[in-house]
Amino acid sequence: MAKIKVAVLGATGMIGQRFVQLLEDHPMFEIGGLYASERSEGKRLGDTLKVKDHPFEEDVLDMRIEQLIVPNIARDCRLAFSGLPSDIAGPFETQLAESGVAVFSNAANHRMEGNVPLLIPECNAPHLDMVKKQATFKDGGFIVTNANCSTTGIAVPLKAVDKSFGLDFVCASTYQAVSGAGYPGVPSLDILGNVVPYIKNEEEKMEMELAKILGSVSKGKFVNHPVEVLASCVRVPVEDGHLESVTLRTEKDATVDEMIKALSSFRAEPQRLKLPTAPVRPVIVRKEADRPQPVYDVNAGEPLRARGMGTVVGRVRKKGTFFKMFVLSHNTIRGGAGGSVLNAELANAKKLL
Repeated sequence: MAKIKVAVLGATGMIGQRFVQLLEDHPMFEIGGLYASERSEGKRLGDTLKVKDHPFEEDVLDMRIEQLIVPNIARDCRLAFSGLPSDIAGPFETQLAESGVAVFSNAANHRMEGNVPLLIPECNAPHLDMVKKQATFKDGGFIVTNANCSTTGIAVPLKAVDKSFGLDFVCASTYQAVSGAGYPGVPSLDILGNVVPYIKNEEEKMEMELAKILGSVSKGKFVNHPVEVLASCVRVPVEDGHLESVTLRTEKDATVDEMIKALSSFRAEPQRLKLPTAPVRPVIVRKEADRPQPVYDVNAGEPLRARGMGTVVGRVRKKGTFFKMFVLSHNTIRGGAGGSVLNAELANAKKLL
């Protein structure tokens, strides 16, 4: 079966290059073009590298960057993975969808729209059908977004908890890696030896997005989950990996052992469909007293294509009616490019492409 031609938008940025990494030798998709601003037109991908922990293939490094021009992308590619910054992503992604391109976006612009899935396939795969309500769907174009990287980090284990015991209350405090700020990230003099207790709009995004992701669809509309979410977000001097301290209360009582079993045994649609980028175990529970840690656990996930797609949970404990735990995820893979690639794999499996 012929592979689907895809465009990578924002190919000179960190998320764009994570897309390229995940698309190398992909069984469903083939890179049909790398796109960025006119400043980068004609440059080799290898001359713009931001991702330094992956050995890109030589033919990929030699690919040339093209300018972001909607008709050219629509002519050459069936779908686009967008790593564009928010200041240009919104209208550009809309124009692509109007031109018949399926857009899988990492940007925040369309996340809360009434007919755009805010998709994490392990959490809300049925939400994907809402693309059929987008006006552009009849011509093949639509928009699917993934969530904020800190939202994604805890959404999958929260879904596992909600499925088994029901969620009543969630309080999350994040310790977020500098790569979450894009490249070159946070200035070194601001972050080295320091902790910055403010990330613009991050807390608001987490609180809104989790309600939509964990919610349902009824009568053609998204219905938010009633869980109360409180978030506090902090930037720390870590390169990759968002660690989050989560305190939650469930509707149905459970023991610590029952909670660990519910988390570690959780499987969902991507695992049932055996999607290429889906981790075999979406939630990995560590029993060590001092895990998870970014240095050990940020690339969790099997098989090899799913490295960085696993969510690692540790220090699960209970006090009174509250459970406490730490959650770690790779912010530019699971919380970024990998999330969008998995969304596109689900769309392909559902014959939406």
